[in-house]
Amino acid sequence: MQSDVLQLTAQILSSRQISRREQRRMTALLNKSELHESERVLINRVFYGVRHGLLTTVD
Repeated sequence: MQSDVLQLTAQILSSRQISRREQRRMTALLNKSELHESERVLINRVFYGVRHGLLTTVD
């Protein structure tokens, strides 16, 4: 799973866009207890970018 999170966050951060589907997927991943701390950090960076206008949300 770690490589999935890494690939997804890399794609989002490089394109500076996140879809609503990707947002829901990342939220669901954060709720899983087996998520590694490094994966949580990556997902939180994405949500930081969304909150601060660094990433655009697309449909």
